[in-house]
Amino acid sequence: MQLSERQERIIDIVKTSQPITSEEIAKKLDLTRATIRPDLAILTMSGILDARPKVGYFYSGKEAFSFLLEQIKSINVSEIKSVPIVVDEQTTVYNAIVTLFLEDVGSIYVTSDGLLTGVLSRKDFLKNAIGGIDLNNIPVGVIMTRMPNIITITPKESVLDAATKIIEHQVDSLPVVEEASINNKSGYRIIGRVSKTNVIRVFVDLCNS
Repeated sequence: MQLSERQERIIDIVKTSQPITSEEIAKKLDLTRATIRPDLAILTMSGILDARPKVGYFYSGKEAFSFLLEQIKSINVSEIKSVPIVVDEQTTVYNAIVTLFLEDVGSIYVTSDGLLTGVLSRKDFLKNAIGGIDLNNIPVGVIMTRMPNIITITPKESVLDAATKIIEHQVDSLPVVEEASINNKSGYRIIGRVSKTNVIRVFVDLCNS
């Protein structure tokens, strides 16, 4: 969150003169209470200032970065996920590569009977293409990374959780999944995708808000 110059000045005033009323803050700024009311509302809602009736404003000790971190933790994956690109296990490697480039994504998820069974990245396709496999006849099920070696995330996990998993496991995206049972088989149904781009967009939007 980007604070205005006046909001930064208000924080400094509260730090040095707490507790202090809005009227006293306005006087120090040579402004009216009505003028600074929106600033005080933003600083209070963000948790940077505490307001106590009949006492005044206190500095909470939280900086803008702390507030930003709390916001990131409060945003769930379900709010930022995008549409996953999915192919069946029997799809040929060639057709999967075509899909990858047409959809302009870094990874493709693989399913069997509607449940997640694998994932393929650009690096996987490149490695196997260089290896000389028959792209037109080999199904993706032969070359994909299989469960349980796939890093997943659930809709209720936070954006921070997603960013942490992406960094720790060095992947470009995560399948958003929910537990499911299809044809007496238990596993995960893919309901979305969270990529590095999704996560970065959240950080940029928050910093510009």
